Amino acid sequence: MTIRAHFESAAPGRIERMTASSTNQNATAPSHGNQAAPPLRAIPGLVEECREWELTLGEGPVIAAAVHDGHSMRRSLQPYLAIDAATRRRDEDPLTGLLTTVGDVQLRVRASRFEADLNRPRELAISADPANTWGIRVWDEGLPDSEIDRSLAYHDRFYTMVRRLMDAAIARHGQVLVLDIHSYNHRRDGAEAAPADPDDNPEIDLGVTTLDHDRHGELLERFSEALRSVPLQGSTPDVRRNVRYDGGGHFPEWLYATYGQSVCAISLEYKKVFMDEWSGKADIGALYELRDGLRQAVAAARPVLEA
Repeated sequence: MTIRAHFESAAPGRIERMTASSTNQNATAPSHGNQAAPPLRAIPGLVEECREWELTLGEGPVIAAAVHDGHSMRRSLQPYLAIDAATRRRDEDPLTGLLTTVGDVQLRVRASRFEADLNRPRELAISADPANTWGIRVWDEGLPDSEIDRSLAYHDRFYTMVRRLMDAAIARHGQVLVLDIHSYNHRRDGAEAAPADPDDNPEIDLGVTTLDHDRHGELLERFSEALRSVPLQGSTPDVRRNVRYDGGGHFPEWLYATYGQSVCAISLEYKKVFMDEWSGKADIGALYELRDGLRQAVAAARPVLEA
C-alpha cells in the first residue's frame, strides 16, 4: 500500500563539505531498525498539501528523489526572470521524476531549481549572480529581497520535511538507500554542434563521495553492475563514478553529515541521451530502459541493504 503525500516543511543552515572519511560527531552506526516503529504513512502531521513537491510513501528502505525535476515557478517571481522557459528547462532535470518510481518512497520536486535550488546550501539556493548559474543571467537585478526570503523559506521547509522523513525511515528500517537522481547536458555548444567528449561524460555518472565504502562498498558494486546489465539504445551503458563532479551536492552531503552510516546516498547523473536537450523532445524508449536498469540496480542492492 502506498499513500501520496504533498509536503511543506523547513531546514538547517550551511554545512561544510564532508566525505565518507570525515569525522561525524552526530551520527551513530546504523541498527537493524525497529519494525515496531510506525510506518511513514501513520506518522501524524507528516501529510500536508504543498505546491512545491510531492511525496509517495511506501513501505521499504529505498528513497528515490528528483529534486531538480520540476519546472513550475512561483507566480510572484515570474516578472523578475531574465530567461525564457526553454532556457530554464534546459538546465532543469526534466523527466527524472519518472525514475523515482523505483523507490519505496518517491520524492519529486515540482518547483524549478531556479525558485530555490535544494541541492545547494541555503545561501546559494537563489542567486542573481551569473557566476553561480553557469554564466546564465537568471534574474533581473531588481529581484526583491522579499522574494529571495520566500525562496529561502521554501528551502528551509523542504529540509525540515526531509529530516522528519529520514528520522522516521531510519527508526523503522535502521538504514536507508537514498537515490539522488539528476541529469546533465552534453550538447552545450548548440543543437547542431558535436556532443561533449564521451570519455569525460559517461551515460550514468554515480556520485558517491559521501558513501561509506567500508560499509556500503558491496552494495555499490552490485548496484553498478546491475545498472550495466540492462542495454541502453542497444549497447551496454557506460556507468562510472565521480567523473563529472567532485562532490554529490548539498543534499547528499547534508544527509551524510546528519545521519552518517545510516544513509547510503548515491547521486545518479544521467546524460540526457533520453531527450534532445535543445528541443525538449523525449526518447521514451531510452527513458524506460534507464528506468528498468535502475529498477534492477535497486533489486540487486536490497539484499545487502536489508542484511
